[in-house]
Amino acid sequence: MAALIPPTHLHATGIGSLPHRDPDAACRAVLAAFPRVPYAPTLPKRGILERIVFCDSEHLPGRVVAGDRMTVDTSAGHAAAMEQILLDYMEGNVAPYAVGEVYGSAFHRMLSFDLRDVLLFKFQLTGPVTFGMQVVDERKRPIHYDPEYADVVNKMIALRARWCEVQMRERTGAERTLIVLDEPYLASLGSSVVPVDEETVRSGVSDAAALLEGGLGIHCCSNTDWGFVMSLQPAVISFDAYRHAREFLLYADDLAAYMESGGVVAWGIVPSEPEVFAAETPDALFERFQLIRTKVTDLVGDRLFAERSLITPTCGIRLAGEAGAEAIMQVTAELSRRARGERA
Repeated sequence: MAALIPPTHLHATGIGSLPHRDPDAACRAVLAAFPRVPYAPTLPKRGILERIVFCDSEHLPGRVVAGDRMTVDTSAGHAAAMEQILLDYMEGNVAPYAVGEVYGSAFHRMLSFDLRDVLLFKFQLTGPVTFGMQVVDERKRPIHYDPEYADVVNKMIALRARWCEVQMRERTGAERTLIVLDEPYLASLGSSVVPVDEETVRSGVSDAAALLEGGLGIHCCSNTDWGFVMSLQPAVISFDAYRHAREFLLYADDLAAYMESGGVVAWGIVPSEPEVFAAETPDALFERFQLIRTKVTDLVGDRLFAERSLITPTCGIRLAGEAGAEAIMQVTAELSRRARGERA
């Protein structure tokens, strides 16, 4: 069963993608910026198979990739393959759900580093709701709305998450790991136009939590029903605090209960879009973060806030150039040092 993670003490880490094409360069940039909480990035500029959804699709029954689109062909029978995923989930058989190198080049490169001394080693997978809403059948209907496929996707992602967790620990020596589900489609919670089923969301998180031993987190860079997300009790909630802190803090009672029960908030305070980042300064971003800190400290006290907070960019940094992405990461690290009272 997934566990809470240790106190994070305002350390910094990253979110998802980087613009690099060289996995070694990407991993070394991450380790330089975030030595205490490194993460394995995805590198979508290397090819379509490292983009969100595609990067976690290699074991999807009926998958059809044509150009930059992926669909599921339900006209052919996939019952046997779908049943095998359900059986593997029940038996905890994760070996068939390995991440191929063309789907996660930097993940494999990061596994070659010695991470025994890190506080936490993080990796991000496509969340099952986002996966199910992005992948459609031949009628252009998201497979999230097909109960059988939705259940299979939940368990397929859970099996992949557990495989990743085992590799992260065994091959790097990292004692503590965090798998984060990337779920931008949680913004559709409560929508009547593009509805997302809450019970399917809850089942997807529960399925992953049941297999994992380390931390399980949720990342959503859009605004959503944060009270519902907190009720799922992930070890980490990662969000765009630069744009959505006001809405997030409306859930004050839920937030206080979440942090007091051991949950960590990853405050995405540094813009990941290069044009927005260029219009800011480290001092302005730090002041913005301190305003958030003051409000949450009034709820839970500053000691608990520090113990249960991470500092991150708002989202993946795929739109920047390599130098720009590394500048965003370095500013994130600088804000973390300042928040912890350390000198540069």
